Amino acid sequence: MRLKFRNRTKISKEIQQNRLETEANIRTFAFLTQEELFDSLSAKQAGFTQEEAEERQDEFGKNIITVGNKNTLFHRIRDSIINPFNVILLLIAVITFFTDVINLKPGTPPDYNTVIIILSMVFLSGLVAFIQSERSNTAAESLSKRISNKADVWRDGELSSIPMDEVVPGDIIRLSAGDMLPADVRFLSAKDTFVAQSALTGESNPVEKFRDIHDNSDGSLTDLSNIGFMGSHIVSGSASAVALTTGNETYFGSMAKSLSGDRAKTSFERGVNSVSKLIVSIMLVTVPIVLLINALKPGGSWASALLFAISIAVGLTPEMLPVIMTSTLAKGAVSMSKHKVIVRTLGAIQTFGEMDVLCTDKTGTLTEDRIVLEKYMNLNGEDDPRILRHAYLNSKFQTGLKNLIDLAVINRATQKGHENIIENYTLVDEIPFDFSRRRMSVVLTDNNGKRQLITKGAVEEMVGICSFVEKDGLVLPMDEELKRSALDIYEKHNADGLRMIAVAQKNDVPEIGAFGVTDEKDMVLIGFIGFLDPPKESAKAAIEALYDHGVRTVVLTGDSEGVAAKVCSKVGIKISPLLTGADVERMDDTALLEAVDNCDLFAKLSPSQKERVVKAFQTRGHTVGYMGDGINDAPALRQADVGISVDSAVDIAKETADIILLEKDLMVLEEGVIEGRRTFGNIIKYIKMATSGNFGNIFSVIGASIFLPFLPMLPVQILAQNLLCDFSQLGMPFDRVDDEYIKKPRKWDTKSIRSFIGYMGPLSSIFDILCFAVLWKIMGYNTVGLSPYFHAGWFVFGTVSQVLVIHMIRTAKTPFLHSRPSAGLLTSTLVVTLVAIAIAFTDLATYLDMMPLPLSFAPWLALILAGYFLFTQLIKKFYIRQHGEWL
Repeated sequence: MRLKFRNRTKISKEIQQNRLETEANIRTFAFLTQEELFDSLSAKQAGFTQEEAEERQDEFGKNIITVGNKNTLFHRIRDSIINPFNVILLLIAVITFFTDVINLKPGTPPDYNTVIIILSMVFLSGLVAFIQSERSNTAAESLSKRISNKADVWRDGELSSIPMDEVVPGDIIRLSAGDMLPADVRFLSAKDTFVAQSALTGESNPVEKFRDIHDNSDGSLTDLSNIGFMGSHIVSGSASAVALTTGNETYFGSMAKSLSGDRAKTSFERGVNSVSKLIVSIMLVTVPIVLLINALKPGGSWASALLFAISIAVGLTPEMLPVIMTSTLAKGAVSMSKHKVIVRTLGAIQTFGEMDVLCTDKTGTLTEDRIVLEKYMNLNGEDDPRILRHAYLNSKFQTGLKNLIDLAVINRATQKGHENIIENYTLVDEIPFDFSRRRMSVVLTDNNGKRQLITKGAVEEMVGICSFVEKDGLVLPMDEELKRSALDIYEKHNADGLRMIAVAQKNDVPEIGAFGVTDEKDMVLIGFIGFLDPPKESAKAAIEALYDHGVRTVVLTGDSEGVAAKVCSKVGIKISPLLTGADVERMDDTALLEAVDNCDLFAKLSPSQKERVVKAFQTRGHTVGYMGDGINDAPALRQADVGISVDSAVDIAKETADIILLEKDLMVLEEGVIEGRRTFGNIIKYIKMATSGNFGNIFSVIGASIFLPFLPMLPVQILAQNLLCDFSQLGMPFDRVDDEYIKKPRKWDTKSIRSFIGYMGPLSSIFDILCFAVLWKIMGYNTVGLSPYFHAGWFVFGTVSQVLVIHMIRTAKTPFLHSRPSAGLLTSTLVVTLVAIAIAFTDLATYLDMMPLPLSFAPWLALILAGYFLFTQLIKKFYIRQHGEWL
């Protein structure tokens, strides 16, 4: 279930009817009494037994959304074969079948060669694409089994964490901040529960949910106050709920049938599509011209001219482009999987290569994610076990998401022997954490009936709700002097790198009624707890490695300035200027755009502010990656060009991310950047080679068609040449890429491709014409009777030059001497070169309606090829001087 991209398509009447039925059922559930609700679902307050749950899963199926089964072997094979270029080839095969096999003159034997070669080309490209895609999927699936979003449900009378796809209707579910809703649910209890429903409604603001229905029978389904929907997630608060519907029967499931899950195309994909359209357009213009020239010249026939034009169309079709793209991206995914990285969208690999700004949260990415409670102090700065006890009661009794702070408090209190104090207290109520208040509270009553409100949270927000301080055993009104004294202690330890949390309490608590945010006032500030989360040893090296590859690392954290600056200074991130959330809030968009040019550290940011900073970088023209694992990171993950999360992240962060790390290792990001640039490099090699070669062939073919009294090559020869060239390119996805190329971010540049075509296209044509001249003048193949020799000469030159020029184009350096190709590419090009020479100089030529060339042509062939490669190298040096790059 991906929530990041949605596109509407036509909705059939059947789908509309299913959705209306789903909406009607949900509305019915919303207005039932709890007793009626449980009866209709056969649910129990204590939850199902495991046996009952398994029986229900047999009845209702897995809790997954399926819109037809598009992952069958047939669908995967179809997707590998059917692409625009293969469709063109198949159409050409059909036309050729009618002209060469069916509509023959009496006595003429059918010629299957052309059809067989075309179908072989389609089969070859489809087979390679299928194999590479299967390899990628197998690697991803083996790792994906280690990732699954969980749901907390009551089973066998105990709260159990189970995979989301095992949730069944009637399950009693516990929900807390960060949890995805695993089904359509009705809330049984809700405490300050805010739910983000933007995936369903497009509304960015979360909505509050309640146990009871607020009368809105005429309102939108998603406005029902006691109903939550699959596809949404808990932003803050806690709740319990009963599952109403699962899988395709959910509201999200009914919508999924009418929504396309196609993701937005990246700039690279849009660029490839534009070049593909350009090549096809050139082909559609060139083919009719070639047809008319050859059909209308003296001795020409429409039948042979048509076959020749069709063959030229095949020659100009870059049928290997989808294969090269699929193979290269799949190879990248397999390579990343070896580093325990799951690539959820293949295009994200290439986006890694484009990335020039990495925004990251601090905790767990730059730090060890092993938060330890170092200090628990009163307002004199002295260690005080009472502060630890109050913090422990707050962390232990809160029922929401226990983060690393809570776990550190509980662990330290246990070490100090305070765990038994919870036996003296009972939880009355709680006020869950949210990112606007940045604090959370519990209301407790002790064995004597005394009530107490205990709150812990960010220091500035806590000081704002405190009217008193406790110092030296006395509760005193907070004046400026006492406030300043408390803040001095906080700032001193914060500057030393401790993450400081304030602790407050009050005894003046109402005995009845529900508690809320309005009760967090007139508190007594009693002390601070300080945490240490040391920087990762690998963080500095990883940040330097990213910088060396042209990627700037920017920290966007919700932590205070002191802690953030301390950690960033240790890992090599510039800490001046430093902007806080308050600074960002005061800035308009223009001011923020200027600020992101120089600031690498943003502290005390809210989730929406993180998203706004990421958007500012994108507006500045940067390709932005974002790495985070918390609820507060979800908006920024969604906004970024490539979202990166970890297996231990909250549900919504994992669901939003494009890439998931099974281990929190920043060095993997460098691998991702390098892999992305390798991917881009190998695809761009093919694109520049194919476009420039095709452009050159246009002039060669048109020129030959005008001046030669016969076809420069027969259709079967052109197709055989094309098939050999396809084989030679199979090693390209696995080729090496020069270290210099991967040193900086690479983005799609159509202007660069046009410039490349303008240089290399004409050069290719010049040496084609030179080959024609040698064959015509020197070798004397200038009559129709000797045309089979001419065909063999251009066949071998065209094949070998197109194959070996790959080595000239693949690097900005001198090939072989300063840049070696991969073994796969070297093998594929060498084998095809030898096969082409063997065909042209032996009796094998007769199978393609050619005559074997005499060895006297070999020196001329070598000389023309040497001249072509020499001039290519000279043009390359000139081009690099003019444009500053080659690929």
